[in-house]
Amino acid sequence: MKRNCSLSDISDGRLYNSNDMVKADCLECKGCSACCKGMGNSIVLDPLDIYRLCTGLGTDFNGLLVSAIELNVVDGIILPNLKMSGIEEKCVFLNEEGRCSIHPFRPGICRMFPLGRYYENGSYKYFLQVNECRNKNRAKIKVSKWIDTDDLKKYENYINDWHYFLVDVQEKIMLSQENDTYIKNINMYILNTFFVSDYKEEFYIEFDRRLMEAKNTLLK
Repeated sequence: MKRNCSLSDISDGRLYNSNDMVKADCLECKGCSACCKGMGNSIVLDPLDIYRLCTGLGTDFNGLLVSAIELNVVDGIILPNLKMSGIEEKCVFLNEEGRCSIHPFRPGICRMFPLGRYYENGSYKYFLQVNECRNKNRAKIKVSKWIDTDDLKKYENYINDWHYFLVDVQEKIMLSQENDTYIKNINMYILNTFFVSDYKEEFYIEFDRRLMEAKNTLLK
């Protein structure tokens, strides 16, 4: 999800690599769950997020749609996001104690918070969002440890590939001169290819194959 703002207004002015230390450790949040409430449709999910949720919960994409996720348009593309519920508009996976019930397989945006990604010149770095987390006494931690993801290099390459693929698709949609049928077909293809269809092999291997096929189908 693109943010139309200056990096200097929302960060500490630095860009971080995975080996850098950053003041992001919320020290187990100490009872705070503010970042899990009132987020609207901003917790956008990528294919790995859906794969992890399906695997962790023992369900499939359609099962998640029943109560856990919803579909919304993000920069012209229909993508899934975590659902908020109730008067407090809290994440559906936040338990009565205010803790994340899916922490081992939580989405990538949740893993990063309060970090964000800054994309530039075909790659990205991390930045610290200084106005998002209510805990002002955070500790320093290495970015890679904070993100807490296996095969971090593969993960970062995957995130980069997914982002720039969506950027290319968005440009294609913009050039379509508002052809509703064409745009609908693109969105259905992306949803079915990357989210609805089960991953039978190792995720990154199968994702790479699907991505290559999608580029050949949508971007040529």
